[in-house]
Amino acid sequence: MGKPVITGTRITVELILEKLAAGETVEHILEAHPRLTREAIQAALTPAAEVLRADVV
Repeated sequence: MGKPVITGTRITVELILEKLAAGETVEHILEAHPRLTREAIQAALTPAAEVLRADVV
């Protein structure tokens, strides 16, 4: 029951979101983490969208 990770890695969705929020490009993230794919990075956005959808402001 830990943090969500990218399938087949120990890279957390949180790390990917933090890198994107800090302005890193997808290309840079892919270079830094060769086991990732562009699709995996895009899939990391899904949990964030679900959390926001469920949140009441």
